[in-house]
Amino acid sequence: MACCGSRRWAIRIAAHRPYPDVDSLLAAASEASYDMSHRDLTEALADESCMPQPLLGMRAPGSNAARTALRAAHAAYEARFGHVFVVSLDDCPPEEMLDRVLASIRTRLANDPDEERSTTAEELRRITINRLAHLVASHASAAS
Repeated sequence: MACCGSRRWAIRIAAHRPYPDVDSLLAAASEASYDMSHRDLTEALADESCMPQPLLGMRAPGSNAARTALRAAHAAYEARFGHVFVVSLDDCPPEEMLDRVLASIRTRLANDPDEERSTTAEELRRITINRLAHLVASHASAAS
């Protein structure tokens, strides 16, 4: 549940344990993400909005004007689509995060609701896989 807030997703991943290796686990997690229903995605996004963190991109270096624009963009996004904005920033250098998040929100605000739901599901899948990979790696390093 720390990786994805969909209970059905978590139950599916747990039900198929043990996995022979990390790649098998990540493949199963990816497949389960593709199979999430509208309800599962809504549940996962609600969980994302409950996480105790600032708005995505707010910790990145940048000007006060950029942060103000980012707050406004997040608010516009949530008002338009009814859920928190998610985007995978795995390979993004910290100094580019604020600009990338702001550009992504602005671009995706032009999406129709169905297109945005699909984009959001893919971004959440990427985030989930990254979280799971980090969780496994942290447990492996703690065990050694």
